[in-house]
Amino acid sequence: MKALSVRQPWTWAIIHSTKNLENRGWPINYRGDILIHAAKTCTKKEYQLAREFCQGMGVVIPELISLRRGQVIGVVTIVDCKFSQVASGWGMPEQYHWKLENPREITPIPYIGRLGIFEVPDDLVMEVVA
Repeated sequence: MKALSVRQPWTWAIIHSTKNLENRGWPINYRGDILIHAAKTCTKKEYQLAREFCQGMGVVIPELISLRRGQVIGVVTIVDCKFSQVASGWGMPEQYHWKLENPREITPIPYIGRLGIFEVPDDLVMEVVA
């Protein structure tokens, strides 16, 4: 199954809150379900900046220590992708906005993430993604 690594706390906001856009510097033509992998790396500074942004969106995120990392934690459906020159809601300016719907939490699967879209073997996800 296709997967995408996202740094915390953005991963948490996608699966557990209202973050329905993923900002990327590159477009995606794929439409359909994709695993969301919580990247292992997140600095305190990255976390703090993200936390402040989320608070501005009305979202209170958990403390960094309680956020899962280095694991596949959920599934979302990519339904669209558009480039935007302006910021809007969760969308950052000068980025491709991947429109996400139907976030689902799954039993976490420890896994090493990669850059870009990558494949997670079906036998690892069959039981937790239904």
